[in-house]
Amino acid sequence: MRKVLVFTDIHLVPEGETIIGLDPYARFARGLAHALDSHPDAARIVLCGDLTHNAAPAEFARLRHALDTCPLPVSLMLGNHDRRAPFLAAFSEAPRMESGHVQHHADIGDYRLVCLDTLDEDAPDLHSGYLCAARLDWLDRAIRGAGAKRVVVFTHHPPIMTGFGGMDRIGLRNRDQLAARLAASGKVVQIVSGHVHRSIQGAAGGIPVSILKSPCHQMPMAFGDQDPSLSIDEPGAYGLLLLGDEGVVVHSEDFSLPPTQAAIYPDAVTGFPG
Repeated sequence: MRKVLVFTDIHLVPEGETIIGLDPYARFARGLAHALDSHPDAARIVLCGDLTHNAAPAEFARLRHALDTCPLPVSLMLGNHDRRAPFLAAFSEAPRMESGHVQHHADIGDYRLVCLDTLDEDAPDLHSGYLCAARLDWLDRAIRGAGAKRVVVFTHHPPIMTGFGGMDRIGLRNRDQLAARLAASGKVVQIVSGHVHRSIQGAAGGIPVSILKSPCHQMPMAFGDQDPSLSIDEPGAYGLLLLGDEGVVVHSEDFSLPPTQAAIYPDAVTGFPG
């Protein structure tokens, strides 16, 4: 199996600042070190948007510093807290469309990873996402160009409703359009998203969707029409995708939990582990 590491909703802030008392830079650095130590054989890292909290140049510079010694190739994506101009000023080498949208793909064995740009800098609510016709047409070409490869699509804004009313209000406004295109292609086997700061499973157009937690702060289990800025100090996490012959397996690793010692316990009936 090929491995892909996924971090989403990093929310870097200027040095000395915190979010609900947590240091996003320290959390991300700890998570990245844990992921690289645990999975040095990973093929790539995907950063699935909300790289920064305020899209300030200093925040993107901190991300650049955090990635300076990373030994793996990194796919950078944008979320609603980011902005393209300061991102591209800090990461001028990042692949992008002619329109300036930050979309790209990478092939790993029998899979193609397609990273989309759902950022809408003109969103009426500031934080919802949208995929314009140009981005969707590029997506179609990227999927067709995959040939016989299976496709995994990454978005910041998830293409499903989650039950968190506040987050769904600032979700992907044309989620149904995206889901229809992905389903019609017949090649997309997995969608991976962020934005909600919780581990959530669902499906869009019959395609499995995995939403991953942040390495920093999480959304509390507050269903209904709640404020989308609600945050709670729960374990930070990153995602691990296993790309195999039988399909995609998605894991979530809570790296900020205290270390524990694994033990084998016998089954009460047979006496064997089970």
